[in-house]
Amino acid sequence: MSTRTRRALALLSALLLPVVAAGCSGGGPAPARLGAGAAGPSSATPAPTGTAAPGAAEKGFTLVASGDVLPHTSVIKRAAADAGGDGWDFRPMFAGVKPVVSAADLALCHMETIYGEDGGPFSGYPAFVSPPEVADGLKDAGYDGCSTASNHTLDDGADGIRRTLDRFDKVGLGHAGSARTAAEAARTTMYRAGPAKVAHLAYTYDTNGYPMPDGQPWAVNEMKQDRIVADARAARKAGADVVLVSLHWGTEWETDPDETQLSLGKALTASQTDGRPDIDMILGTHAHVPQAYEKVNGTWIVYGMGDQVAGEMFNHSGARDLRGNYGSIGRFTFAPPAAPGQRWQVTKAEFIPQMMDLGPGRVVNLPAALAEDPGRGDYEEAREAVTEAVLGRGAAKDGLKPAR
Repeated sequence: MSTRTRRALALLSALLLPVVAAGCSGGGPAPARLGAGAAGPSSATPAPTGTAAPGAAEKGFTLVASGDVLPHTSVIKRAAADAGGDGWDFRPMFAGVKPVVSAADLALCHMETIYGEDGGPFSGYPAFVSPPEVADGLKDAGYDGCSTASNHTLDDGADGIRRTLDRFDKVGLGHAGSARTAAEAARTTMYRAGPAKVAHLAYTYDTNGYPMPDGQPWAVNEMKQDRIVADARAARKAGADVVLVSLHWGTEWETDPDETQLSLGKALTASQTDGRPDIDMILGTHAHVPQAYEKVNGTWIVYGMGDQVAGEMFNHSGARDLRGNYGSIGRFTFAPPAAPGQRWQVTKAEFIPQMMDLGPGRVVNLPAALAEDPGRGDYEEAREAVTEAVLGRGAAKDGLKPAR
């Protein structure tokens, strides 16, 4: 265990006692529920704004969020094998994290790629076109929705967006960050999580140089501070108790957040209306390696959750980099405000180290797996690396703790 990890865990214990070549490459070295106003249907019944079941206001809700789903060609082949030659089955891939995901009141993923036609053809890096069955796997795992704004959202233009969101709607997943129509782009994605109405907004730093489709400047949400704040305030006016912002940002293969992440994160968490923060949490993706969690201006920022699903990853030097298959799941418990007009508070902050084990092609809950098999050195190494990255900016002092 590294010195940084020992120090972070020691601090955590002291606090608790009183009470990738291009990062998207793979396969070889290469340079709550859905509520009113959401973009798609859900398996849960939306509750009218401002109502809650008896006793719900006291218990609050739990949020689970995870990192990039990036199906390289090897991942697609694994899903085909899991389907026994009859299509593609991603459900076994997510089975290891299903207990954590399905137990949450609201579970959000990040779908980095877009979907192809039923039956294919499909492709991995550099222009990803993934099987629509990925959405079925995510839904089966217990996810309620995903952010869909990334640098790969326009890999197959407007048709790719349409196919992806159509499949989301079909299986009952919400989505934020890309749109098929101007009306959809203008609509805020809302979920009902316990007694709370939760808005989900999503943005990306770039689309790999692909321009917006002709006549569709709204197809993908671009990461601009003024736009994000305006959208957050609009979501609050629409009745959101909690506003979550997903940002596809950062520098690939860098564990430390870059200057844009630090400065934009600080600015967004400082934004307030009538003394109440406009944004209640920031969930980051893109860097392909686990990054830190940090409380800034009283608001949690997850700079980067790493990859949840990816094939063999190679960093910018062309070397195989295991970090590209490491990630974290964030789990946060929100409690209702003490008085009307105040913010919902995070009363418990946790992270669960995870890893894409390329041998069986499975997402692994590392603490749970190590509890069953303490001798797995590769799992222990992964858990240690994720823990060190997540606690790297002192989040333990604010109560963040590892979980399973």
